[in-house]
Amino acid sequence: MLGLGGAIGAGLFVGSGGGIAVAGPGIIVSYLLAGALAMLVMRMLGEMSSAMPSSGSFSVHAERALGRWAGFTVGWLYWLLLVVVLAVEATAAAKIANGWLPAVPPWAWVLLFIALFTASNLSAVRNFGEFEFWFAAVKVFAIVAFLVLSGLAVFGMLPDSKPVGLANLTGHGGFLPNGWQGVVSGVLAVVFAFGGLEMLTIAAAETDDPARAVGRAVRTAVWRILLFYIGSMLLMVTLLPWTSFKPGESPYVAVLDAIGVGSAGQLMNVVVFAALLSALNANLYSSSRMIFSLAERGEAPQGLLKVSGSGAPQRAVLASVAFGFVSVVLNLLWPETVFMCMLNAVGAILLFTWALIALSQLRLRRRLEHEAPETLTLRMWCFPYLTWVALAGMAVVLVLMLTDEGSRPQILWSGGTTAVLLAVAWFRERRASPKPGDTDF
Repeated sequence: MLGLGGAIGAGLFVGSGGGIAVAGPGIIVSYLLAGALAMLVMRMLGEMSSAMPSSGSFSVHAERALGRWAGFTVGWLYWLLLVVVLAVEATAAAKIANGWLPAVPPWAWVLLFIALFTASNLSAVRNFGEFEFWFAAVKVFAIVAFLVLSGLAVFGMLPDSKPVGLANLTGHGGFLPNGWQGVVSGVLAVVFAFGGLEMLTIAAAETDDPARAVGRAVRTAVWRILLFYIGSMLLMVTLLPWTSFKPGESPYVAVLDAIGVGSAGQLMNVVVFAALLSALNANLYSSSRMIFSLAERGEAPQGLLKVSGSGAPQRAVLASVAFGFVSVVLNLLWPETVFMCMLNAVGAILLFTWALIALSQLRLRRRLEHEAPETLTLRMWCFPYLTWVALAGMAVVLVLMLTDEGSRPQILWSGGTTAVLLAVAWFRERRASPKPGDTDF
Protein backbone atom coordinates (compact mmCIF):
# COMPACT_ATOMS: atom_id res chain seq x y z
CA MET A 1 0.00 0.00 0.00
CA LEU A 2 2.91 2.37 0.60
CA GLY A 3 4.14 1.63 -2.90
CA LEU A 4 0.70 2.34 -4.36
CA GLY A 5 -0.08 5.37 -2.23
CA GLY A 6 3.37 6.96 -2.30
CA ALA A 7 3.04 8.25 -5.86
CA ILE A 8 -0.70 8.96 -5.82
CA GLY A 9 -1.07 12.48 -4.53
CA ALA A 10 -2.27 15.98 -5.27
CA GLY A 11 0.00 15.99 -8.34
CA LEU A 12 -2.32 13.44 -9.92
CA PHE A 13 -5.67 14.58 -8.52
CA VAL A 14 -5.14 18.29 -9.28
CA GLY A 15 -1.84 18.82 -11.13
CA SER A 16 -2.76 16.54 -14.03
CA GLY A 17 -5.15 19.23 -15.26
CA GLY A 18 -2.18 21.39 -16.24
CA GLY A 19 -0.69 18.50 -18.21
CA ILE A 20 -3.91 17.97 -20.16
CA ALA A 21 -4.11 21.70 -20.91
CA VAL A 22 -0.72 21.70 -22.67
CA ALA A 23 -0.76 18.24 -24.29
CA GLY A 24 -4.44 17.54 -24.97
CA PRO A 25 -5.18 13.82 -25.45
CA GLY A 26 -1.43 13.46 -26.03
CA ILE A 27 -1.12 13.57 -22.23
CA ILE A 28 -1.53 9.79 -22.45
CA VAL A 29 1.80 9.61 -24.31
CA SER A 30 3.35 12.03 -21.80
CA TYR A 31 2.37 9.77 -18.91
CA LEU A 32 3.59 6.70 -20.77
CA LEU A 33 7.02 8.27 -21.26
CA ALA A 34 7.29 9.63 -17.71
CA GLY A 35 5.91 6.40 -16.26
CA ALA A 36 8.36 4.26 -18.23
CA LEU A 37 11.24 6.34 -16.86
CA ALA A 38 9.94 5.99 -13.29
CA MET A 39 9.45 2.25 -13.77
CA LEU A 40 13.06 1.77 -14.92
CA VAL A 41 14.37 3.77 -11.96
CA MET A 42 12.30 1.74 -9.51
CA ARG A 43 13.48 -1.52 -11.05
CA MET A 44 17.09 -0.41 -10.57
CA LEU A 45 16.43 0.72 -7.02
CA GLY A 46 14.55 -2.48 -6.28
CA GLU A 47 17.48 -4.56 -7.49
CA MET A 48 19.91 -2.80 -5.16
CA SER A 49 17.54 -2.57 -2.19
CA SER A 50 16.53 -6.22 -2.27
CA ALA A 51 20.22 -7.22 -2.41
CA MET A 52 21.35 -4.68 0.24
CA PRO A 53 18.34 -3.46 2.31
CA SER A 54 18.98 -0.23 4.20
CA SER A 55 16.85 2.57 5.60
CA GLY A 56 19.30 4.91 3.84
CA SER A 57 18.34 3.23 0.55
CA PHE A 58 19.84 4.99 -2.48
CA SER A 59 22.13 7.14 -0.30
CA VAL A 60 23.81 3.99 1.03
CA HIS A 61 23.92 2.46 -2.46
CA ALA A 62 25.53 5.63 -3.88
CA GLU A 63 28.17 5.58 -1.15
CA ARG A 64 29.01 1.92 -1.81
CA ALA A 65 29.09 2.39 -5.56
CA LEU A 66 30.60 5.84 -6.10
CA GLY A 67 32.13 6.93 -2.80
CA ARG A 68 31.29 8.89 0.34
CA TRP A 69 30.79 12.11 -1.63
CA ALA A 70 27.88 10.55 -3.55
CA GLY A 71 26.15 9.12 -0.47
CA PHE A 72 26.56 12.41 1.41
CA THR A 73 25.30 14.53 -1.49
CA VAL A 74 22.25 12.52 -2.49
CA GLY A 75 21.26 11.86 1.13
CA TRP A 76 21.26 15.53 2.10
CA LEU A 77 19.65 16.56 -1.21
CA TYR A 78 16.77 14.15 -0.67
CA TRP A 79 16.35 15.22 2.96
CA LEU A 80 16.12 18.88 1.92
CA LEU A 81 13.61 18.01 -0.79
CA LEU A 82 11.33 16.19 1.66
CA VAL A 83 11.34 18.81 4.42
CA VAL A 84 10.70 21.69 2.00
CA VAL A 85 7.89 19.89 0.17
CA LEU A 86 6.45 19.02 3.59
CA ALA A 87 5.64 22.73 3.95
CA VAL A 88 3.67 22.77 0.69
CA GLU A 89 1.61 19.77 1.77
CA ALA A 90 0.92 21.06 5.29
CA THR A 91 -0.14 24.49 3.97
CA ALA A 92 -2.37 23.03 1.23
CA ALA A 93 -4.06 20.62 3.68
CA ALA A 94 -4.63 23.51 6.09
CA LYS A 95 -6.36 25.56 3.36
CA ILE A 96 -8.78 22.70 2.67
CA ALA A 97 -9.51 22.23 6.39
CA ASN A 98 -9.98 25.98 6.79
CA GLY A 99 -12.62 25.86 4.05
CA TRP A 100 -14.56 23.30 6.10
CA LEU A 101 -14.08 25.10 9.43
CA PRO A 102 -13.34 28.78 8.71
CA ALA A 103 -13.28 29.63 12.41
CA VAL A 104 -9.99 27.73 12.77
CA PRO A 105 -7.13 29.69 11.12
CA PRO A 106 -4.81 27.87 8.68
CA TRP A 107 -1.77 28.20 10.98
CA ALA A 108 -3.65 26.30 13.71
CA TRP A 109 -4.37 23.46 11.28
CA VAL A 110 -0.69 23.34 10.31
CA LEU A 111 0.28 23.07 13.98
CA LEU A 112 -2.27 20.30 14.49
CA PHE A 113 -1.12 18.27 11.49
CA ILE A 114 2.57 18.58 12.33
CA ALA A 115 1.97 17.72 16.00
CA LEU A 116 -0.13 14.69 15.05
CA PHE A 117 2.38 13.22 12.63
CA THR A 118 5.35 14.08 14.81
CA ALA A 119 3.73 12.07 17.60
CA SER A 120 3.03 9.23 15.18
CA ASN A 121 6.60 9.13 13.92
CA LEU A 122 8.07 9.36 17.43
CA SER A 123 6.28 6.17 18.41
CA ALA A 124 6.68 2.70 16.89
CA VAL A 125 7.07 2.38 13.14
CA ARG A 126 3.88 0.30 13.19
CA ASN A 127 1.91 3.50 13.81
CA PHE A 128 3.38 5.12 10.70
CA GLY A 129 2.43 1.99 8.77
CA GLU A 130 -1.15 2.09 10.07
CA PHE A 131 -1.60 5.77 9.19
CA GLU A 132 -0.11 5.32 5.75
CA PHE A 133 -2.10 2.16 5.02
CA TRP A 134 -5.43 3.93 5.58
CA PHE A 135 -4.41 7.09 3.75
CA ALA A 136 -3.27 4.98 0.79
CA ALA A 137 -6.49 2.99 0.96
CA VAL A 138 -8.56 6.18 0.57
CA LYS A 139 -6.56 7.21 -2.50
CA VAL A 140 -6.60 3.78 -4.10
CA PHE A 141 -10.35 3.39 -3.48
CA ALA A 142 -10.99 6.81 -5.04
CA ILE A 143 -8.97 5.96 -8.15
CA VAL A 144 -10.60 2.55 -8.59
CA ALA A 145 -14.09 4.03 -8.14
CA PHE A 146 -13.26 6.73 -10.69
CA LEU A 147 -11.99 4.17 -13.22
CA VAL A 148 -15.13 2.03 -12.82
CA LEU A 149 -17.62 4.92 -13.06
CA SER A 150 -15.82 6.60 -15.95
CA GLY A 151 -15.45 3.29 -17.80
CA LEU A 152 -19.18 2.67 -17.50
CA ALA A 153 -19.86 6.21 -18.73
CA VAL A 154 -17.64 5.74 -21.80
CA PHE A 155 -19.74 2.74 -22.87
CA GLY A 156 -23.06 4.41 -21.99
CA MET A 157 -23.83 2.03 -19.14
CA LEU A 158 -24.76 4.69 -16.58
CA PRO A 159 -28.32 6.09 -16.30
CA ASP A 160 -29.08 8.80 -18.87
CA SER A 161 -25.80 8.18 -20.70
CA LYS A 162 -24.82 6.92 -24.12
CA PRO A 163 -21.51 5.74 -25.61
CA VAL A 164 -19.18 8.66 -26.27
CA GLY A 165 -17.04 7.11 -28.99
CA LEU A 166 -13.69 8.62 -29.99
CA ALA A 167 -14.87 12.11 -30.90
CA ASN A 168 -13.04 13.80 -28.04
CA LEU A 169 -9.79 11.97 -28.88
CA THR A 170 -9.81 12.90 -32.56
CA GLY A 171 -11.66 16.25 -32.52
CA HIS A 172 -10.67 19.63 -31.09
CA GLY A 173 -7.35 19.66 -32.93
CA GLY A 174 -6.78 15.89 -33.01
CA PHE A 175 -4.93 13.55 -30.68
CA LEU A 176 -1.88 15.85 -30.62
CA PRO A 177 -3.45 19.33 -30.86
CA ASN A 178 -0.18 21.03 -29.87
CA GLY A 179 2.05 18.54 -31.68
CA TRP A 180 4.94 16.70 -30.09
CA GLN A 181 5.96 19.91 -28.36
CA GLY A 182 2.76 19.55 -26.34
CA VAL A 183 3.69 15.98 -25.42
CA VAL A 184 7.13 17.17 -24.29
CA SER A 185 5.57 19.94 -22.21
CA GLY A 186 3.25 17.33 -20.76
CA VAL A 187 6.22 15.20 -19.71
CA LEU A 188 7.73 18.16 -17.87
CA ALA A 189 4.38 18.75 -16.17
CA VAL A 190 3.84 15.16 -15.00
CA VAL A 191 7.23 13.48 -14.48
CA PHE A 192 7.57 14.77 -10.92
CA ALA A 193 4.18 13.28 -10.03
CA PHE A 194 5.94 9.90 -9.89
CA GLY A 195 8.18 11.12 -7.07
CA GLY A 196 7.49 9.24 -3.85
CA LEU A 197 7.84 5.74 -5.24
CA GLU A 198 11.42 5.59 -3.98
CA MET A 199 10.14 5.91 -0.39
CA LEU A 200 8.96 2.32 -0.34
CA THR A 201 12.56 1.06 -0.34
CA ILE A 202 13.26 3.18 2.75
CA ALA A 203 10.24 1.80 4.61
CA ALA A 204 10.82 -1.79 3.48
CA ALA A 205 14.15 -1.84 5.34
CA GLU A 206 12.18 -1.91 8.61
CA THR A 207 10.04 -4.92 7.69
CA ASP A 208 10.63 -8.49 8.89
CA ASP A 209 11.92 -9.59 5.47
CA PRO A 210 13.28 -6.50 3.64
CA ALA A 211 14.52 -8.30 0.51
CA ARG A 212 11.15 -9.96 -0.09
CA ALA A 213 9.19 -6.79 0.78
CA VAL A 214 11.16 -4.64 -1.66
CA GLY A 215 10.95 -7.18 -4.47
CA ARG A 216 7.22 -7.67 -4.06
CA ALA A 217 6.45 -3.95 -3.87
CA VAL A 218 8.56 -3.02 -6.89
CA ARG A 219 7.18 -5.86 -9.02
CA THR A 220 3.54 -4.95 -8.41
CA ALA A 221 3.24 -1.31 -7.38
CA VAL A 222 4.72 0.31 -10.49
CA TRP A 223 2.45 -1.57 -12.91
CA ARG A 224 -0.63 -0.73 -10.86
CA ILE A 225 0.32 2.93 -10.63
CA LEU A 226 0.80 3.09 -14.39
CA LEU A 227 -2.68 1.60 -14.75
CA PHE A 228 -4.12 4.20 -12.38
CA TYR A 229 -2.36 7.14 -14.03
CA ILE A 230 -2.71 6.23 -17.69
CA GLY A 231 -6.15 4.69 -17.23
CA SER A 232 -7.39 7.90 -15.59
CA MET A 233 -5.97 10.11 -18.34
CA LEU A 234 -7.41 7.94 -21.12
CA LEU A 235 -10.90 8.02 -19.62
CA MET A 236 -10.76 11.77 -18.94
CA VAL A 237 -9.84 12.84 -22.47
CA THR A 238 -12.29 10.30 -23.91
CA LEU A 239 -15.25 11.54 -21.88
CA LEU A 240 -14.66 15.29 -22.17
CA PRO A 241 -12.99 17.62 -24.71
CA TRP A 242 -9.46 18.37 -23.53
CA THR A 243 -10.20 22.09 -23.83
CA SER A 244 -12.63 21.82 -20.89
CA PHE A 245 -9.83 21.06 -18.41
CA LYS A 246 -8.12 23.99 -16.69
CA PRO A 247 -4.76 24.18 -14.90
CA GLY A 248 -5.14 24.33 -11.13
CA GLU A 249 -8.55 22.63 -11.18
CA SER A 250 -9.03 18.92 -10.64
CA PRO A 251 -9.88 17.09 -13.89
CA TYR A 252 -11.41 14.35 -11.73
CA VAL A 253 -14.02 16.79 -10.46
CA ALA A 254 -14.82 17.91 -14.02
CA VAL A 255 -15.40 14.32 -15.16
CA LEU A 256 -17.43 13.31 -12.10
CA ASP A 257 -19.63 16.39 -12.49
CA ALA A 258 -20.14 15.55 -16.18
CA ILE A 259 -21.29 11.99 -15.47
CA GLY A 260 -23.68 13.12 -12.74
CA VAL A 261 -21.87 12.32 -9.50
CA GLY A 262 -23.30 14.77 -6.96
CA SER A 263 -20.98 16.83 -4.75
CA ALA A 264 -17.98 15.71 -6.80
CA GLY A 265 -15.99 18.75 -5.71
CA GLN A 266 -16.40 18.03 -2.01
CA LEU A 267 -15.70 14.32 -2.49
CA MET A 268 -12.48 15.11 -4.31
CA ASN A 269 -11.55 17.65 -1.62
CA VAL A 270 -11.68 14.81 0.91
CA VAL A 271 -9.48 12.63 -1.30
CA VAL A 272 -6.95 15.43 -1.94
CA PHE A 273 -6.93 16.19 1.80
CA ALA A 274 -6.11 12.55 2.54
CA ALA A 275 -3.45 12.59 -0.19
CA LEU A 276 -1.77 15.67 1.30
CA LEU A 277 -1.75 14.27 4.84
CA SER A 278 -0.43 10.98 3.49
CA ALA A 279 2.43 12.77 1.73
CA LEU A 280 3.17 14.83 4.87
CA ASN A 281 3.30 11.66 6.97
CA ALA A 282 5.48 9.78 4.46
CA ASN A 283 7.85 12.73 3.95
CA LEU A 284 8.40 13.10 7.68
CA TYR A 285 9.05 9.38 8.04
CA SER A 286 11.42 9.17 5.05
CA SER A 287 13.32 12.35 5.92
CA SER A 288 13.94 11.14 9.49
CA ARG A 289 15.23 7.76 8.24
CA MET A 290 17.45 9.40 5.66
CA ILE A 291 19.12 11.79 8.11
CA PHE A 292 19.43 8.96 10.67
CA SER A 293 21.23 6.86 8.05
CA LEU A 294 23.52 9.79 7.28
CA ALA A 295 24.33 10.10 11.00
CA GLU A 296 25.08 6.37 11.20
CA ARG A 297 27.70 6.80 8.48
CA GLY A 298 29.22 9.91 10.06
CA GLU A 299 27.69 12.25 7.45
CA ALA A 300 25.36 14.03 9.91
CA PRO A 301 25.63 15.00 13.61
CA GLN A 302 26.00 11.95 15.85
CA GLY A 303 23.45 13.35 18.28
CA LEU A 304 20.74 12.33 15.79
CA LEU A 305 21.37 8.63 16.53
CA LYS A 306 19.27 8.53 19.73
CA VAL A 307 16.58 5.85 19.39
CA SER A 308 13.47 5.36 21.55
CA GLY A 309 12.58 2.10 23.24
CA SER A 310 10.20 1.34 20.37
CA GLY A 311 13.01 1.80 17.82
CA ALA A 312 11.99 5.22 16.47
CA PRO A 313 14.86 7.67 15.74
CA GLN A 314 13.53 10.44 17.99
CA ARG A 315 16.07 13.17 17.34
CA ALA A 316 16.10 12.51 13.60
CA VAL A 317 12.31 12.94 13.57
CA LEU A 318 12.52 16.16 15.60
CA ALA A 319 15.29 17.57 13.38
CA SER A 320 13.24 16.88 10.26
CA VAL A 321 10.02 18.31 11.65
CA ALA A 322 11.86 21.38 12.98
CA PHE A 323 13.24 22.28 9.55
CA GLY A 324 9.90 21.37 8.02
CA PHE A 325 8.10 23.72 10.38
CA VAL A 326 10.53 26.55 9.52
CA SER A 327 9.63 25.90 5.87
CA VAL A 328 5.93 26.11 6.73
CA VAL A 329 6.43 29.48 8.44
CA LEU A 330 8.35 30.77 5.41
CA ASN A 331 5.54 29.53 3.15
CA LEU A 332 2.93 31.35 5.24
CA LEU A 333 4.91 34.62 5.48
CA TRP A 334 6.67 34.89 2.10
CA PRO A 335 5.13 32.33 -0.32
CA GLU A 336 6.19 34.24 -3.45
CA THR A 337 9.71 35.23 -2.39
CA VAL A 338 11.74 33.39 0.24
CA PHE A 339 9.79 30.14 0.13
CA MET A 340 9.64 30.11 -3.67
CA CYS A 341 13.44 30.34 -3.72
CA MET A 342 13.61 27.32 -1.39
CA LEU A 343 11.13 25.41 -3.53
CA ASN A 344 13.11 26.16 -6.69
CA ALA A 345 16.28 25.06 -4.87
CA VAL A 346 14.88 21.53 -4.57
CA GLY A 347 12.65 21.53 -7.67
CA ALA A 348 14.82 19.29 -9.85
CA ILE A 349 16.43 17.24 -7.09
CA LEU A 350 14.22 14.23 -7.82
CA LEU A 351 15.86 13.90 -11.26
CA PHE A 352 19.34 14.26 -9.74
CA THR A 353 18.44 11.51 -7.26
CA TRP A 354 17.20 9.23 -10.03
CA ALA A 355 20.41 9.82 -12.00
CA LEU A 356 22.57 8.81 -9.03
CA ILE A 357 20.40 5.72 -8.54
CA ALA A 358 21.11 4.70 -12.15
CA LEU A 359 24.85 5.40 -11.87
CA SER A 360 25.01 3.42 -8.62
CA GLN A 361 23.21 0.48 -10.17
CA LEU A 362 25.66 0.38 -13.08
CA ARG A 363 28.55 -0.06 -10.64
CA LEU A 364 26.90 -2.28 -8.02
CA ARG A 365 25.29 -4.74 -10.42
CA ARG A 366 28.64 -5.91 -11.75
CA ARG A 367 30.09 -6.04 -8.26
CA LEU A 368 27.18 -8.12 -6.95
CA GLU A 369 27.33 -10.51 -9.89
CA HIS A 370 30.97 -11.17 -9.02
CA GLU A 371 30.81 -11.19 -5.19
CA ALA A 372 27.25 -12.19 -4.18
CA PRO A 373 25.12 -13.31 -7.16
CA GLU A 374 22.67 -15.10 -4.84
CA THR A 375 21.46 -11.72 -3.50
CA LEU A 376 20.21 -10.63 -6.94
CA THR A 377 16.66 -11.85 -6.41
CA LEU A 378 15.31 -8.93 -8.46
CA ARG A 379 17.22 -7.93 -11.59
CA MET A 380 17.10 -4.90 -13.82
CA TRP A 381 15.80 -5.70 -17.28
CA CYS A 382 18.26 -5.81 -20.21
CA PHE A 383 21.20 -4.64 -18.11
CA PRO A 384 23.05 -2.38 -18.83
CA TYR A 385 21.19 -1.12 -21.90
CA LEU A 386 17.97 0.02 -20.23
CA THR A 387 19.95 1.66 -17.45
CA TRP A 388 21.70 3.79 -20.06
CA VAL A 389 18.35 4.47 -21.75
CA ALA A 390 16.99 5.74 -18.43
CA LEU A 391 20.03 7.98 -17.91
CA ALA A 392 19.61 9.37 -21.42
CA GLY A 393 15.92 10.03 -20.69
CA MET A 394 16.81 11.97 -17.54
CA ALA A 395 19.38 14.00 -19.44
CA VAL A 396 16.76 14.86 -22.07
CA VAL A 397 14.28 16.00 -19.39
CA LEU A 398 16.94 18.18 -17.74
CA VAL A 399 17.86 19.79 -21.06
CA LEU A 400 14.18 20.41 -21.84
CA MET A 401 13.75 22.03 -18.42
CA LEU A 402 16.69 24.32 -19.16
CA THR A 403 15.07 25.42 -22.42
CA ASP A 404 11.66 25.92 -20.78
CA GLU A 405 11.29 29.39 -19.26
CA GLY A 406 9.03 28.19 -16.45
CA SER A 407 11.24 25.24 -15.45
CA ARG A 408 14.65 26.88 -15.89
CA PRO A 409 14.78 28.45 -12.38
CA GLN A 410 14.33 25.00 -10.82
CA ILE A 411 17.31 23.59 -12.71
CA LEU A 412 19.52 26.57 -11.90
CA TRP A 413 18.59 26.77 -8.21
CA SER A 414 18.68 22.99 -7.72
CA GLY A 415 22.00 22.86 -9.54
CA GLY A 416 23.33 25.52 -7.19
CA THR A 417 22.16 23.55 -4.13
CA THR A 418 23.80 20.41 -5.49
CA ALA A 419 27.04 22.27 -6.22
CA VAL A 420 27.16 23.55 -2.62
CA LEU A 421 26.69 20.05 -1.21
CA LEU A 422 29.30 18.63 -3.58
CA ALA A 423 31.74 21.29 -2.40
CA VAL A 424 31.02 20.39 1.23
CA ALA A 425 31.50 16.68 0.44
CA TRP A 426 34.83 17.42 -1.30
CA PHE A 427 36.02 19.52 1.65
CA ARG A 428 35.05 16.79 4.14
CA GLU A 429 36.92 14.13 2.17
CA ARG A 430 39.98 16.37 1.93
CA ARG A 431 39.97 16.83 5.69
CA ALA A 432 39.49 13.10 6.30
CA SER A 433 42.18 11.92 3.85
CA PRO A 434 45.67 11.26 5.31
CA LYS A 435 48.30 13.92 4.63
CA PRO A 436 51.78 13.13 3.27
CA GLY A 437 54.05 12.17 6.13
CA ASP A 438 51.25 11.01 8.43
CA THR A 439 52.07 7.76 10.20
CA ASP A 440 49.63 5.19 11.56
CA PHE A 441 50.55 3.76 14.95
